[in-house]
Amino acid sequence: MTTSPRKRGFPPVVDARTRLLILGSLPGEASLAAGEYYGNPRNAFWRLLEGVLDEALVPLPYAERLAVLQRHGVGLWDVVAEAERRGSLDSSILKPDANDLLALVETLPALRAVAFNGGTAARLGSRLLAPAADRLALIALPSSSPAHAARSLAQKAAAWSVLTSVLDARSTRSD
Repeated sequence: MTTSPRKRGFPPVVDARTRLLILGSLPGEASLAAGEYYGNPRNAFWRLLEGVLDEALVPLPYAERLAVLQRHGVGLWDVVAEAERRGSLDSSILKPDANDLLALVETLPALRAVAFNGGTAARLGSRLLAPAADRLALIALPSSSPAHAARSLAQKAAAWSVLTSVLDARSTRSD
């Protein structure tokens, strides 16, 4: 039996101001090829965050998108560090090695919540972060992936709008 190619994710995009950490499962083929989180133009991630942050992201170059996220206290990473996978579907992930999520959250003094982008990220990540659940909100979100077509963009946006409460005006924002 042949093994699937081993795929490795990206480093975290966080800093000491990160209040919300959004975790995906493992970057898909388009993202890996682009070297960017949510690099598939059909993935709704950047459009969904535009609604959460009330700021344009899609037209910006990637580095500027990340700068906007960090300015708003949003960090990115993935639950899976590397795994075997053919294609981009989470259902094709085999032999996953997890990122050390607990170690990362311990380095983020302002962190208030972790949001999981999709069911696989939520299932795996919730287990890994269970010891921190008493001090962090763990939020499961519908996947922004184009493969998750069970919900419309509007339905996904309504679910993702819960993130605005994590990033509300009462929190310390450094612009």
